[in-house]
Amino acid sequence: MKRIIFATTCLILSSSSFANEPVSTSFWSDKAIGGIDVTSYQLAQDQGNRDIQQGNKKYTVKWKEADWHFASQQSADKFAAKPEAYQPKYNGFCANALSLGEGLIATDGQVWEFFDNQLHLFFAEKGRKRWLEGDWKAYQQQADLAWQQALQ
Repeated sequence: MKRIIFATTCLILSSSSFANEPVSTSFWSDKAIGGIDVTSYQLAQDQGNRDIQQGNKKYTVKWKEADWHFASQQSADKFAAKPEAYQPKYNGFCANALSLGEGLIATDGQVWEFFDNQLHLFFAEKGRKRWLEGDWKAYQQQADLAWQQALQ
């Protein structure tokens, strides 16, 4: 009887861990996407550069059970008001890995690109280049399917 209760409890806990969408966090903490200020990607894109900002734990917003760090209180407030406008596609997991069926591979936020006005993060530059040089729309469809499967 104890084994049945234990197994049932484990099953409930494992299924509830994906009840909320997972976020790409560091192995040792709940810090999202390497602590990069997620609002800085859009600014870099608008300015035509790749200069993103490292966040500071002093300006942290807890969202989707992860700690999102920001470079300033203003950035933190902007995110807190509308996090969906700034969140990366697949909550920061590698878009390329998902498109290749490799599962949820965490990123550190350093390799990024906007596709269809949405931020995508990559584990490595090779994946970003694959999307830039290939059929990113087809890759995104594959990644979308893999993401939905990961959430089930």
